[in-house]
Formats: sequence, C-alpha cells, structure tokens
Amino acid sequence: MNILVTGAAGFIGSHVCEHFIRKGYQIIGVDNFDDFYPAHFKKLNLLRLIENSNFRFHEIDIRDEKSLSSIFSVHKIDVVIHLAAKAGVRPSIQNIEEYYDVNVNGTISLLECMRSNQVNKLLFASSSSIYGNNKKVPFSETDNVDNPISPYASTKKSGELLCHVYCHLYKFNITCLRFFTVYGPRQRPDLAIHKFVRLINEGKPIPFYGDGSTSRDYTFIDDIVNGIICAFNNLEGYKIYNLGESRVIDLKTLVKTIETSIGKKAVLNELPLQEGDVNTTYADISKAKRELGYDPKYSFETGINEFVSWYNKNKVHLNDGY
Repeated sequence: MNILVTGAAGFIGSHVCEHFIRKGYQIIGVDNFDDFYPAHFKKLNLLRLIENSNFRFHEIDIRDEKSLSSIFSVHKIDVVIHLAAKAGVRPSIQNIEEYYDVNVNGTISLLECMRSNQVNKLLFASSSSIYGNNKKVPFSETDNVDNPISPYASTKKSGELLCHVYCHLYKFNITCLRFFTVYGPRQRPDLAIHKFVRLINEGKPIPFYGDGSTSRDYTFIDDIVNGIICAFNNLEGYKIYNLGESRVIDLKTLVKTIETSIGKKAVLNELPLQEGDVNTTYADISKAKRELGYDPKYSFETGINEFVSWYNKNKVHLNDGY
C-alpha cells in the first residue's frame, strides 16, 4: 500500500513516516521546507528516512496542484495523511492571507488531486485550537466550534468543513484528528517545551506569559502516532476525534517539570498574555477510546524526560539551526 504523507519532514510527519515504514508500507513524503523555522531542523528529521528504500521524498508545495497530481500518477496513492500546514497561532495573526492560502487552498488542491485520481481515503490533521476559549471542559467533539480566536484556528475549522463537503459530494472516507499540544523528540524549535529546554540550558531567560495559570493538554508524540494508527485502521465515512492525554498542565508546572528534568532553575521573563492564545486546552478522549481503541500511555513527566534526553543527545546538531 502506498501512503502519501504531506508535511513529511516536520515534527509529527517524520515520526508518522518512520512508523508506517516499519510496518512495511511504501511512504511518499512531500514537504516544501517552509521558512517558518529553519530547514535545518526538518532535514535532520529526514536523516533516518531518506536512506530507506520504502521512502520517496518530493520537495513541493501542496498548492502546486500540477506537481502534486504528478505524484499521484506516478506512485498510485492509496491513502493520504495530510499534516502539512502553516503552523502557529500568534504568527497567523500577522500573516492571515498566507495562512489561508496554505491551509485552506492547499487542502483544496490536495482534495482535488485525490478526486481526479480516484483516491478517497484521508486523515486530516486538525487542532485543539478550534475550540477557542470554550468554557466547558474537557472539550468534546460535539462542542460548538464556531468561535475561533486566531486565524490559524479558523483555517483548521475550514479544513474540517472542506473534508465534510468531499465526503458528502464524492463519498470520501475522511477522519479529522484534533491534536492537543503535541511534544516530544523533534518538536518544533518555536514551541514552548523545546524553547524552554534550550534557553534554560543556556542560562537565558524564558518567555513566561501571564501569571502561569494558562494550561495545556500536552500529548506525547508516540501517543499521537498511536492515535493516527488507530484512525488509519478505522477509516470510514466522516469522523472527528480528539487526540490528547486528557490531563491539564499549567505553565508554572511545565516550567518546574523541565527544571527538575534538566537540574537547573529557569530565569523568567514575565510578559503579558498574547493575542490568540487560549486559556486552556483539555481533551475529552472518550470517543477516540471507545471507537478507535486509542489509549495514551505517556505521563507528562516521562515525556519531558524523553524530550530532554533527545535534546541533550542532539543539541550539537540542533545549534546550527537556531
């Protein structure tokens, strides 16, 4: 079976590719090395993949429908895992047009290529950000998600709606997975855990927004990959699932946990809350457990230790990209 993975050189994408290759699948990866963060990090992510005969990589933009269509023609794709997107809540506020172009028009381009080539199975990476500042917690798939507070969140909601249209009109089988704050080895350098570990190691101040009470449902990468596998094995109709740990960690606890793992105190640069940031994310994962068999295993403390261990082993190579 041939699986197309968009965003294959990214944090989540590279882990997904490695897993499915280990299972014997043929993986066709695409990525455009978007300059949101240095390409050096993504190229490091690909090192273990490019030497594998079951992996083929194409450097293209998903908005380039002609190039994308040629990949479908050459490789005879069976299933698509769509992870590519312009990432980041705060940057989306400054760059709305590009976020919509990549995340919405890029998804349309992909869906149209699938339709033209009779491919009708897709896993779509959505986000917990679409819940906005919902007062009800934990967040459930049945909650209203019509009040996003960032352009990024609204593009992910738009992607889910596009997926529903293609299921309705063309009988696609699409599952949308709402990821909750994914972390672990290879995490993007702009995200809090990676940034905090690096800065604390270097003895530099970390940005500390608000009073430390904002909280996130941090989800370890291996649990996210497991959720993707569960969804892959149950790909039928139009479905939406939360993938999280269903445990909330506030900012103060995050910093203390990293300090304990590193064995070094953080210097805080206290800052006001940022536009577009939600107060909390908290996943109700009962539907994914019941229907997919999703069963996250990693405690937050174990996950942080895993990340710090990876960072310490790779920081010499990573430093070239900062």
